[in-house]
Formats: sequence, C-alpha cells, structure tokens
Amino acid sequence: MVEAAASAIAVEAYKDGRSIFGYISKKVEFADDFKFNFEKMTDQAKMLYARRDDVEAEINKNKMKRVTKECEAWIYRVKVAEQEVLKLESKYKKEIMHAWRYARLWSRANLSKHMAKKREELRVLLEEGKLDNGVVADRSPEHVRVIDTCGIEDKPSLNWAVEEILGNLRERKIKRIGLWGMVGTGKTTVMQNLNNNKEVKKMFDIVIWISVSKAWSIEKVQDAITQRLKLRLEGQANAVETVQLISNELGGMRYLLLLDEVWDPFDLHEIGIPNNDNDSKVVFASRFRDLCYDMDADELVNMKRLSDADAYKMFEEKVGRNMKNPSIIPVAQLVVRECAGLPLLIDKVARVFRKKDNIHLWRDGLKSLQRWPSIKIQGMDEVLEFLKFCYEDLDGEDKKVCFLYGALFPEDRDIFVDYLMECWKAEGFLDSIDEFRDARDRGHNILHDLINVSLLERSAVKTHVRMNKVLRNMALKISSGVSDHKILARPCEGLKKPPKEEEWTSASRISLMDNDLCSLPATSNCTNLSTLLLQRNKNLMMIQESFFLSMQRLRVLDLHATAITSLPPSLPCLTHLRALYLNSCEGLIELPSSIEALVHLEVLDIRRTGIISLPIQVGSLTQMRCLRMSLSNFGAGNPMSKVISSISSLEELMIDVDPNTLWSDQVMRTITEEVSTLTRLTSLTFSFPKVECLEIFIRSSPLWKDLRFTFQFSVGICNSVKHHILDYFEYQLCKCLKYANDEGTNPVISEVLTETEVFELIDHKNILSLSDFGTENLSKLRACSVEGCKDIICIIDANVAPPCAFEWLERMVINNAPGLHCIWNGPVPVGSLGQMTSLTLYNCPKLKKIFSNGLIEQLSELKHLSVEECHEIEEIIIETENPCLDPRTLPNLKKLVVHDLPKLRSIAPNDLLIWPSLERLDIASCPSLLKLPFTRINAINLRSIDAEQSWWSTLVWQDDAVKDKLRSFCSFT
Repeated sequence: MVEAAASAIAVEAYKDGRSIFGYISKKVEFADDFKFNFEKMTDQAKMLYARRDDVEAEINKNKMKRVTKECEAWIYRVKVAEQEVLKLESKYKKEIMHAWRYARLWSRANLSKHMAKKREELRVLLEEGKLDNGVVADRSPEHVRVIDTCGIEDKPSLNWAVEEILGNLRERKIKRIGLWGMVGTGKTTVMQNLNNNKEVKKMFDIVIWISVSKAWSIEKVQDAITQRLKLRLEGQANAVETVQLISNELGGMRYLLLLDEVWDPFDLHEIGIPNNDNDSKVVFASRFRDLCYDMDADELVNMKRLSDADAYKMFEEKVGRNMKNPSIIPVAQLVVRECAGLPLLIDKVARVFRKKDNIHLWRDGLKSLQRWPSIKIQGMDEVLEFLKFCYEDLDGEDKKVCFLYGALFPEDRDIFVDYLMECWKAEGFLDSIDEFRDARDRGHNILHDLINVSLLERSAVKTHVRMNKVLRNMALKISSGVSDHKILARPCEGLKKPPKEEEWTSASRISLMDNDLCSLPATSNCTNLSTLLLQRNKNLMMIQESFFLSMQRLRVLDLHATAITSLPPSLPCLTHLRALYLNSCEGLIELPSSIEALVHLEVLDIRRTGIISLPIQVGSLTQMRCLRMSLSNFGAGNPMSKVISSISSLEELMIDVDPNTLWSDQVMRTITEEVSTLTRLTSLTFSFPKVECLEIFIRSSPLWKDLRFTFQFSVGICNSVKHHILDYFEYQLCKCLKYANDEGTNPVISEVLTETEVFELIDHKNILSLSDFGTENLSKLRACSVEGCKDIICIIDANVAPPCAFEWLERMVINNAPGLHCIWNGPVPVGSLGQMTSLTLYNCPKLKKIFSNGLIEQLSELKHLSVEECHEIEEIIIETENPCLDPRTLPNLKKLVVHDLPKLRSIAPNDLLIWPSLERLDIASCPSLLKLPFTRINAINLRSIDAEQSWWSTLVWQDDAVKDKLRSFCSFT
C-alpha cells in the first residue's frame, strides 16, 4: 500500500518536472529570439507606416472629397499601434543596456514574446490597409447650398411671395407650386431666398436649386441634379440608368426641388424625380402661367411688381451714398417711378445713377430715362431684349396687334375688358368673326394668352386689365417701327391744345384721352387713322364741321364724357366706322339722321346722354350688333318708335332706366314687347319696373333660356342697376337678377331664378328665407346678396330645402337684415355651401349664431369671413353648435374681419384649431374680446393684424412668446 502511494507521487513529480522544463525552454527560446523579434517587428512597423503615409498623401491630394469611415478607423488603429511599438522599442533598449545580467533573462523573454505578437498585429493591420472600400469618397451633398442673393425680408411686396410659397410647402396635399410673372419682377430673387430660408432647411433633407434657362435639355437638368447630389455616373450611363440613379437617391429623401426660369413644360419623371409620399415638393418659376398648369402645379403664385415703397428702398440700397443728398431725393422718386416696380429694371437703372454725384446729372439722367427706349441707355438694352422676346414669341399676329393696341391707354390704369374686346373686333383683330359672342370668346382667349406671358396683368377689379409703364414703352417703340401700326398716344398729359398736324398725319391710331383739350384741328389729313380715342376731354365742346373728312378708314371713335352738343356734318364720311362711343355726353341731345351712312357700325353706346329720341335711321344699320342706351331723357310717348325691333342683327342690348323717372305701364310694356321680338339677341341688360313686364319678356322670347343667352335683369325700383357683387369675379357672370322693393314670392321670379347665377334681393318684404323662392330653383347660384330685407329670419330653411343646397355658391353678402337669426335653419346636408369662398355679414343686430348645426363643417373652401355690426354675436365659432370640432376646421380661411361686435368674447372655443391658411386678421371695436385663439404652433401663415392699440393692450396672454410673435405682425390704428 505504502509502495503504491510512493509510486504515484513519483509519477506526478515526473509530470510536473517535465511541464516546468517545457515552460523554461519556451522562455529561453523567446530570450534567444529577442533581437530577431525586435527587428521583425520594426520592419513590419516601417511597412505599415509607409502604407499609412501613402494613404494620407492620397487624402491630401483629394481635399474636396471626404475620407471613408473605414479609412478613418484604420488610420486611428495605426496611430494606436505606433504608440505601442514605441513603448516596446523603449523597453527593448533598456534590456540591451543590461544584456550581461542573466537575472533579466525572464523579463527579456516576456518582451520578446510581446514583440512577436505585435509583429503579427502589424501584419494584419497592413493587410487591412488595402482599404477595399477606398481611401476617399465624394462628399455627401450639403443640406442646403446657400446662394449669394439680396435679402428681401424688409421688402413686403417681394417677401410675401416667399411667405405664400412657405404656406403651400406646409400643406401636405400640395406637391407642386408654380411661381409666375413677367420678366424682371424678382422671381429668381424669391426662389433664391426660398433656397436660403431657415424654415425650409428644417422642413427638407435636401434643397436643390437649378436654373433651367431657355437653352435647357433633360440631360442638362439631370447633370445639374447629379452634381448637386454628388452622384458618380460610371462610364457612359444611358438615359434609363441616369433616371434610375436620381430616382433611387431622392426616393429616400424629403427633398425640395427649386426649378428657376422654366421656359418649356416637361415631365419630371423623365428626369428621375420620384413621386414621394414623404412630403417632398417641387417649386418652379416661369414667365408663363399656363406652363405651371402644364406641369401639374397644385397652387399658383402670381409674382406682382414691387410697391412704391419697396421699389424706392431697393433703388436706394443699390445707389448707395449718392442718395444722401437731399436735393436728389425728389428726382430719385421720379426715377424709381419710371422703373414700374420691376426689380430687374431698378437694378439696371441704379447702376447708371450711382455714378451720378450731383443734381444736374440726375436731372439729365431722368430726362433720358423718360425717353427710353427711344434713346439708348447703358445696360438697359438687355431689359428691352427680355421684354421683346415675350412679344416676339407670341404665336400669331392677332395677339401681337392686340398687345400693341394696349399702348393707347395710360400705363397702370384700368382698361375695361369688354371695351377692349369691342375695339379689337372693330379693328378686325379677331379673325373677322361675325357674331359678337364668338368674337368676345376669341378676345378672351387672346387676353388669356397675353396675361399668361405677363404682357398684360389682371387689375384689382377683376373685370379690368392693365399694362405697366415699361411694357407700354416697349409697345410704343415697336409700333413706331411698323408703318401701319404707328401710334400717337398722349393720354393723361394735361394737353390743352391738340398735337401738331404732322403727328396726326402719320398715325394709324391716336389716343388723346383724359386731357384738357378744348378744340380739335379744323381739318386733318388722317387717311390711315383707324382708332381715335378722345374720351374724358371734358372741355371739348365742339368738333369742327370738316374734321372727319379724311377719316374714311376710321373704325373706332370714342367721344365718351366729352362736352360736345352735336356731331359734325362730316360724320357720314366715317363709312367704315365699327364702334361709336357717345356715352356720358350729357350735352348731346340728338343723333343726326345722317347716322344711316355708317353702314358698318356694330357698336353704338348712347347711355347717359341728352338724346331725347332714337332716330328711325338707326333701324337701317343692318350691321349693328351692340346697342347701349338710356331712357332717362326720352319723351313720354313711345321713345323707340319700333326702332329697336327693326335692328334685326342686334345681339347685345342694354337699356338703362332711371329709377327716379316714372314711365307708364303701357310704355314699358311696349318697350318690353319690342325687345322680345329680337331673334338674334344673346345678351340683354334691362330694368323691368314690375314683374309683369319681366313676364311679358320671358313668355314672348324663348331665347332667354338658351345656354348662350346672358342677362342682367333688374326688377322693381332700385337706385342702381349695377350688380356690385360681379366685381368679385374675374369675368362678369352671365345671368344676373336684381329684385327690389317688392313683397312675397312670385312664380315668374322663381322661374328666372332657375337660370340665374347672381341674385340680389333688396328691400324685399314678407319673405322669411330664400328658400321661400324654392331652394331647388337656386341651384345654379354662384353669388347671392341680401340687403335691407327686414322680415327675413334665415337664409336657408332646411325644412323646405332639398338634400343638398347652394352647392355652387361662392359668395354670400348679407347686409342690413334686422330680423336675421341664423344663416341656416335645421340640419346641414353634406355638400351644401361646399364651394363658398366668401361670407360677409353686416348689420344683422339679432344674429347670434353664424355657424349653427355644424354648418362650419361644410365650409372647407371659405377664404374670407367678414362680420361687422352684428351686436349680439358673442362667439364666432360656438362649441355647443359644433361639438365635434375638427382641428383643421376652416382649412382655407385667409382673412378674418370682425368689426363693431361689442359682445364678442371668443373667435374659437379653444386654441386647438390649426388655422393653416390664415394670413390676415382685422379687428376693430370688439372690447369684450380679451383672448386670441393662437399659440406658438398654430396660425403659422398669419402675417398681418390690423387692430387698435388700446384694445391690444387689454389682451390676456398665457405665453409671452406668442404675444411677441403676433405683435410683430400688428398695424395699429
């Protein structure tokens, strides 16, 4: 037993001895390779450092590129390894210094082992230094590439466009936005400021600004996008690959693409722009409105010219120090006026005037500018070429001559569209179209095209257009070079004497309107004259007898609002006259019988004259298409003598009836019967004193129900036959009825209402709501006005309304309705009032609820709400009437007006409404309103608050930041 135990102990001791010997042998081996491992490690390190130096050299050579993440990590690891190698080298040197001491064999062996291990690590690191993913790569595109441009925050008439586009960018449903306007209005400046906008930077992952220009191509646009995205096209990428590359890159981004100076429509998909559902947007700027439609714009922003204040501010900034001379300022204001609010022109003119350092040079420069483009001014030819291109690019001579005709009118003055069309037709510009309605349609088409390319602009009064100063100057310049289009245009110049005879002789068209002329030449050699505009020369009392002798080619003659008392004997010489305007010539008491010589006359306007009878010779004018007249001064007998019914070709008839003149029922019945016999009539404006006269017409003339027939009927005694509500619409609406000073309902009125688009009910009695006329009869209404109807208690009564009512109504005005309790009585069917954009309530003292029974839910298109002198209104939006109020209620409301509402406590029940489109708030005489429903995050487009300073100081705020923000938008009275 003892022997066995001893034997086992001996075996274990033998094993341990062998293990210790092996361990010691390894240590001795490492100690023997001490120098070898050091040299191998340092050699490996040198190779690694050399590779590191090569990599850093490549990085330095490509400073415009970024270092790859892999490379950055590798260089860092090399740096750490280098520090470790230095430590090992230091230890190696210490061991060499004590090489004779055998006692250090153990530590030398450990160091040798570490150096061998480090050599292997360096070898692996060197292998990784091949960097399969590259040393450098193209930099990621910048979030926003800031463009050097002038700031416009202090120029509201420019900055509003940026704010308008920003509002559209915030709307998820709006994907594409078109900015359009004439050359030089600052579209590029707006686009550049949009690119640099801080809010835009937060909204998008990347903003891409590209100037497309006239010499564009899909390839050029793609190249600009790929460069902006820093995409590398491998080899000769084909069109499909390029599209796919751009689409893939943008597909994962929320991008904003800004396309400036777009000349031709193109498909964004052909470039590679994807239809993301991640709120990506496209904004394009162009001179052409229709191009925006062609490129599927969801919203359009029309670039307007600068206000006078902003134009002067921009000019002042660009001229600089010379503007500090006080004697120069009055001249500078006149210089700026010549620039017509166009930033491009302001820039060019400022560059010229900044070199002028005294008043003499400024006055001389102003004189030269006023004669431009007749004389050359440095830097201005470029502007003229820009403008001429728009003119020359018009597709058709008819559009060109129609544009040039606009130069006859004063710059920046309203031109009535219908009058302009009549002149165009009389001149023969409208393809010799015979029917007046067709000619007007053709004229509107040409007008649309001229507005589309910004050669004309729509006026604030939507039935009018304007031509700005610069474009008018260009039109005059072009006309001067065309022999049969030479224009003598001197309107609004305060002329007391007519121009010299030689100026008349060479002109094809003459405009001397709005002057102080007292006389005209006795004779004039005007054989080429086709238009003569003399209207509103209020001192012109007489036309010389032989004045018209040489004007056989005259087609348009306008003597409107002159003081003439008769027409000269030479009138019959105007054998080619198409349009004669004598309206408001109050001293003119008769039309001469010689008017029968005007065999081509198509338009005759004798409203508000002193003419007491219509000569029978008018009936022989077989080409007459349009007659406008008044009955005010006509005799008590039959003032027409069947003249009207004999004008068989008449298409448009307007007869004013003075409400203060009482005509016998028989006279009015006779006139009505005569009018109803006209078989070619397409438009009638007439005042029927009683419903019975209206009934005679609609029973005798089936034309009134024709789709092409338009009417403006006034029934009853009313101070004005003008339909004021029409000014709201871009074109005069076709079928209008004004019904005044009557009572109850009448089946004739209800029948006419079935075709009516605009309805005005004035001073009517014994009617409780419009529904009394039959709501189904009001289905075509687009505008409605109720005024002075004391018995009306609601506008629509759902108890007698069809399932859907007023589905096409766009505008409603309610004025002086003392008994009105509500707009809609009863439940509101879905779709009712769905197109309404404007609601005005004025002087409704018993009205307490505006949006009752959930009415507000149907008003998704409402843009303008005005509530004035409704003294019982306490809340605009009442929570109890709208219990399930959606935060996006009234999503399109842009302007809210509340005036003289003494009990108004609240606009909305809480501050949860988003008010996404609200831009302007107008508040006056609302002393009980102590809180506004706005926070830091709602009403993000609000930019204007008109209010009283005293009221503002009483408001209660929960957040001073909101107060400060809104205070910056205030204009106090």
